[in-house]
Amino acid sequence: MSYLKISEEVQNALDSGKPIVALESTIISHGFPYPNNVELANEVEETIRSLGVVPATIAILDGQIHVGLSKDEIELLGKAPDAYKTSIHDIPRVLSSKKIGATTVAATMYAAQLAGIRFFATGGLGGVHHGVNESFDISADLPTLAKTKVCIVSAGVKSILDIPKTVEYLETLGVPIYGYETDRYPSFYTRDAGLPVEKIDKTSLVQLLRTQDELDLNHAVSVVVPIPEEDELDPDLIEGTINDALKEANENGITGKKVTPFLLAKISEQTKGDSVKANISLMLNNAKTAALIAKEYHQ
Repeated sequence: MSYLKISEEVQNALDSGKPIVALESTIISHGFPYPNNVELANEVEETIRSLGVVPATIAILDGQIHVGLSKDEIELLGKAPDAYKTSIHDIPRVLSSKKIGATTVAATMYAAQLAGIRFFATGGLGGVHHGVNESFDISADLPTLAKTKVCIVSAGVKSILDIPKTVEYLETLGVPIYGYETDRYPSFYTRDAGLPVEKIDKTSLVQLLRTQDELDLNHAVSVVVPIPEEDELDPDLIEGTINDALKEANENGITGKKVTPFLLAKISEQTKGDSVKANISLMLNNAKTAALIAKEYHQ
């Protein structure tokens, strides 16, 4: 495909059957301010490389989907003030207009599958928003999971979302969810969302993925990993902050795409910045976990 540009490092890994972990790029453009965003992106890549696995950060640059970014390209994305937050339905628009596009979970999954990459690490998934009965606000991540064969490692869905409804919707779509060495579904900043999940270990997961390959079932496998215990935030504080912020947003007419940054700002304010540290911790942990699974899968 002319729109796909795979880096030399990633292509060599594909040709030789080495393990690869895809990474999204909205965490660079929309997750953290510069230079923290670039520092985190490089640290995540180095965490994966240190385990003998190749990282493949994905973004849209110069009218092409880049699978695997150089340090200069990560720097460019981190500094870009107008990087387009690119979901799967935005890809043609961003490519044709040659905008700088930072890929969301949905767009990254699509690109990873296109390139033949089986594993993907991210912080948290999009999902069903609170008040969905009125807004019908459901992330494009979810239907994309139902039709894209990747193993996606995350800390669950973002805690500002309606987690029980998201889990139920994924079940309806036929997307299996497994807890990596845990039987509790995590809640991003905290380790337990109050929902049970089927526990699985690395060996069993790899066997499951190979079986899926043989059956040619083209859906994602969602592997959820709790945030490291030492970096978990106070569940009561997070829940109370989200509830208060949702009420405030409703009272002030904050809707649509403005809700998420508003809620995240409130959480950062109430936790005195600890939510940012927690976000970094879980992202690094997810990258490490995805790399370990990918490594065993390719043995």
